Amino acid sequence: MKSDRLLSILLLLQTRGRVPARELAQRLEVSPRTVYRDVEALSAAGVPVYAERGRHGGIALLPGFRTDVTGMTTDEARALFVLAAQGAHTALGLDDALGSALRKVMAALPAPHRPAAELTGRRILVDPDRWLGGPRPAADLDALQTAVFTDLRLRIRYRHSGETRLRTYTVDPYGLVAKAGTWYLVADRRGRPQLFRADRVASAAVTDAPVRRRPGVELAEVWQQLRRQVEDRPADFRVTARIRRDRLDLAVRILGGALTGPPRTGDPDGSGNGKGSGKGHGNGDGPGNEDRNGDEQWAVIELAFPVLRAVRQLLQFGDALEVLDPPEARRVLAEAAAGITALYAADPPPP
Repeated sequence: MKSDRLLSILLLLQTRGRVPARELAQRLEVSPRTVYRDVEALSAAGVPVYAERGRHGGIALLPGFRTDVTGMTTDEARALFVLAAQGAHTALGLDDALGSALRKVMAALPAPHRPAAELTGRRILVDPDRWLGGPRPAADLDALQTAVFTDLRLRIRYRHSGETRLRTYTVDPYGLVAKAGTWYLVADRRGRPQLFRADRVASAAVTDAPVRRRPGVELAEVWQQLRRQVEDRPADFRVTARIRRDRLDLAVRILGGALTGPPRTGDPDGSGNGKGSGKGHGNGDGPGNEDRNGDEQWAVIELAFPVLRAVRQLLQFGDALEVLDPPEARRVLAEAAAGITALYAADPPPP
């Protein structure tokens, strides 16, 4: 609606100052011509707005002009009180500021909308952390925040996953991202985007040198690029396994990123003989013995891993999961299981 668009332009100008017409058009998903018509409409309504031509031009309000915007809808008021990342405010030291800001927003809301906003804050809670995530290392965000907001280069000592030694980098930060309760620094290193887990930054020092970001590139764009690199990482090693149905939900939660399709039910090898792959020869109570005749207790899952050794994570399901194919994956698991058996069969070391 045009009224919503005019209000959006007014809010953007109050927040940002001078804004290029093309940027306003992109944000509002209209043409620059429409933006200029909206500016004329605002001016006709008494809003002191003007447009400047040229390379450094744009649309702006006269200095000192402010307006109290009370045209908020009920849904907009409710949305402000659904706090999707409460842990983020704590990590950034903004808990008190958040509470104060919400009290001010509540006081500024039109009276009919206040009950809905207050009820939403009491009835809706969003917890960004995963179940059974365990304690996370504390991340010191002070220096990272300083570099992000002052546009200065950052020197960090960083430990990569699977390494013990620290590496030193000078980076150009775009910003911080909180994903599933974990903080990441998004930065360029030598002109190329890179992701750094904040809890692996052993130390960080803000330099006096101005940041050297790539022109016209913003945090959201770099984050999406890095996220795609992580999510689209090739996983060429395919595995077929069967899992007891009473462990299937747990497996889907834990292995969700490795699953290549929905679980299947019925005979694992599709032969109808109820014997699975025929590769198990257990003599106990595990999946290699009498449960071969009870395929209704099993579901078949297809998985993809980046490397062969990654299949060892399937050991956490014990005898509730059996890899059916390929043979090399079964060998890796058998060797790992033999090593565990030997470790615990020996006498424990002295305390």
